[in-house]
Amino acid sequence: MPDSMSQNLAPHLPFLRRYARALTGGQRSGDAYVRACLQAIVNEPAVIDRTIHPKIALYRLFHGIWSGAQLGADEAIDGISRQETTAQQRLAAMTPDSRQALLLTTMEGFSDADTGLVMGIETEKVRELVAEAIGEIDRQTHTRVLIIEDEPMISMDLAGIVQELGHEVAAVARTRDEAVDAASAEQPGLVLADIQLADGSSGIDAVRDILAGFSVPVIFITAFPQRLLTGERPEPTFLLTKPFDPRTVKAAISQALFFNSTASMAA
Repeated sequence: MPDSMSQNLAPHLPFLRRYARALTGGQRSGDAYVRACLQAIVNEPAVIDRTIHPKIALYRLFHGIWSGAQLGADEAIDGISRQETTAQQRLAAMTPDSRQALLLTTMEGFSDADTGLVMGIETEKVRELVAEAIGEIDRQTHTRVLIIEDEPMISMDLAGIVQELGHEVAAVARTRDEAVDAASAEQPGLVLADIQLADGSSGIDAVRDILAGFSVPVIFITAFPQRLLTGERPEPTFLLTKPFDPRTVKAAISQALFFNSTASMAA
């Protein structure tokens, strides 16, 4: 890959990995698709459209690889676990396009027009696909949510989003100890965890303690996602960036519950 192209694409790779993991339901399968995308560029640099923004071009190429793999056998992409294959089977009722439109416009922050460019569809079709995806996911998942967040205004915002989606707030914790105690008492079906907590403790450590007791899907929240998206294993499957758009939180909650993914973090 030419040096200039590498420099243009490199800043977007951590976010492509995040997107791929959310789309496929896990780190291993998501990374496998990203590797296939990068290998395609190495094999033929002309596959990247240089007439559009590098991020859009990179995601557009990924879309083509993802769509092509979905049309064939998943075995064509190395490293997909049985659990992640099961998750893909559960997504049979929802078209891949609707999932992709949802994540591109919410988690990845693309406009409807840019999402249409990535996917090769009209802007109005993007809006229809996003509405379809959110409706289908919300029909299938309802639960109680533990919020680990030390900033009162943010925790109130998160609680409002959770309730708007039809879920219940099990508890709000400000520290690692509060979070672990609340999880033990409430047994939530989902955890929303800030990384840095009020007493200087870590939301990552709180989640580790919680997962030692029982399995629960986790969404991490941080103002510095690049610090966690390093390419080293393991990384969180679902990661939100502060300040967040409510649509992004809704999409992440729906995806995490749908896949029922248990997040893991490096020590």
